[in-house]
Amino acid sequence: MVSLDRTYYMKLKLSILFNLFLLTVGFSQQLQLSQNAEISVLTFGPGESLNDAFGHNAFRIKDRNLGIDAVFGYGEYDFGAPNFYLKFAQGKLNYLISKHNFADVYLHYSRYNRSIEEQVLNLSASEEQRLFNYLENNYKPENRGYLYDFFFDNCATKIRDVTLKATNRKLEFNTPPDFKPKTFRSLIHDHVGLNTWGSFGIDIALGSVIDNTASVSEHMFLPYYIQHFFDSATLNGSEKLVKSSKTLNERNKTNNFVLGLIFSPLLIMGLIGLGILFITYKDYRNKTRTKWLDVVLFLITGIVGIVILLLWFATDHTATAYNYNLLWAMPLNLLVIGQVLKPKLTSWFQRYIKFLVIMLVLMTFHWISGIQVFAIGLIPLLAVLLIRYIYLIKFNSLK
Repeated sequence: MVSLDRTYYMKLKLSILFNLFLLTVGFSQQLQLSQNAEISVLTFGPGESLNDAFGHNAFRIKDRNLGIDAVFGYGEYDFGAPNFYLKFAQGKLNYLISKHNFADVYLHYSRYNRSIEEQVLNLSASEEQRLFNYLENNYKPENRGYLYDFFFDNCATKIRDVTLKATNRKLEFNTPPDFKPKTFRSLIHDHVGLNTWGSFGIDIALGSVIDNTASVSEHMFLPYYIQHFFDSATLNGSEKLVKSSKTLNERNKTNNFVLGLIFSPLLIMGLIGLGILFITYKDYRNKTRTKWLDVVLFLITGIVGIVILLLWFATDHTATAYNYNLLWAMPLNLLVIGQVLKPKLTSWFQRYIKFLVIMLVLMTFHWISGIQVFAIGLIPLLAVLLIRYIYLIKFNSLK
């Protein structure tokens, strides 16, 4: 009886060890796609909010034989990450690759009225497997994070770069006949508009570096151009990269033009400018000076200037460098607020204001010459700043 028990337990141990071995081998090997597998690029159209305004790209891996229909996308972030907002502001936040079921992705984007376009890639079985293996390896916890860059390493550029790594053949992105190269800022304006609060903030925060003309490859930081250039791309000079395309969901058109115009930066800043102009006119008529207005103007322009300086020098954002919005948003304005509270302006402070006028003129030159394009919503504010500064220079002589 003892020998039978020993034999039984020995067999049980061997069975457990054998099953563990099979599980280990199974997890250590990459899942092999079948011959019926398809890999496609999904392009999701713009949404209503600013962070959705540029669209999104992702890979779709579909293999009916294995029951796989997954979507891999780059650009997800973890709000629970330590010091999330600080790292985001500094440009040091790691973004993540995501993996979701296609049905869930489709439901999400269709619910938010966003278009979904699919381009099935003309890849060989080995190329499909290599691309799939790359994504699966990228999705491992230790590999998921990457340092995001809006222009050079985002959800769209990752699609281009991963495709280049997966193909054995020479992949060329040919320029369509109607292609006209644009600056990075123009490409942004194409998606957020010229007279929106999104473009207003972007044009203040980002520097003159985005007024350079983007190369063909650099245009692909936008999902629209991933779809556009993938459609005209070739393999080995003759084969099409995309073998078929279709629309999975169409966006229902909405018209918020009137509402957007009413609350646009140009109109709001114009109304604020009229208010400043009216106060300045009253001051001129009464030979007085509204000190609180000057405090507010110097305070706001000084704070904006400090933020621009921090974005330029205290972060890793490449697009915030060489920002000539500092010509109107002068950080030094914070240091001279005490001067505007005095009943009579000192001669050196009047010289400082003349310096601010020269900076506004220099900014105009930068704008006209194309060194940097500024937010059109700033036009009313810059005009009344110039008028107010001139009034302050002349104020002592008016009394």
